[in-house]
Amino acid sequence: MAEQQEQAAADAMMTRIGQVAMLLHGGDREEARGRFLDLWTEIGEDGDALHRCTLAHYMADAQDDPSDELAWDLRALSAADTLTNGSTDARTDARLAEHQQSLAVRAFYPSLHLSLAVDYANLGRSEAARSHLRRARDTVGVLGDDAYGDGVRAGIGRLELRLDEEGPSGGAPEPAPGQTPGQGRGPGGETLGPPRQRP
Repeated sequence: MAEQQEQAAADAMMTRIGQVAMLLHGGDREEARGRFLDLWTEIGEDGDALHRCTLAHYMADAQDDPSDELAWDLRALSAADTLTNGSTDARTDARLAEHQQSLAVRAFYPSLHLSLAVDYANLGRSEAARSHLRRARDTVGVLGDDAYGDGVRAGIGRLELRLDEEGPSGGAPEPAPGQTPGQGRGPGGETLGPPRQRP
């Protein structure tokens, strides 16, 4: 009985993260940031890794400062590594097994590495950007031939073009008028980052 209640609470958290993600995608970044922070506090730094990965991946998109976006994407990657590299936490192992079919954690990696590549490119750190872009390209085979997979692959291609145009020295381009720095935009204003997979 206690195990069923814990699973129901875990599912409820994924639903709550998804609800805030919808708020973010609706354009209310400030409200989404506040609600994500509340959920992050509730989950805790050592809480369920699946929750931390999902929330941090979305929270990165809610940031206005490129350094903050990078910090959240690094948190998401760290939590994903906890899920895929094994855990001594039976609760984390149970959560991963529960979501294995509906949410393959390996499918997070192309998007996570692409997000980090965009973050580093926006900060003018082209070597780190290229490193994560290679990792995104190396892991993209796990994605399906669907809108999400196509979006991640397109994001990889756009960022490759951007980095090639910038050359080996890198350097983030100036943001377009009306564009917030660090929003992952290409020279023509197109989105460079990956779509976020809904929980």
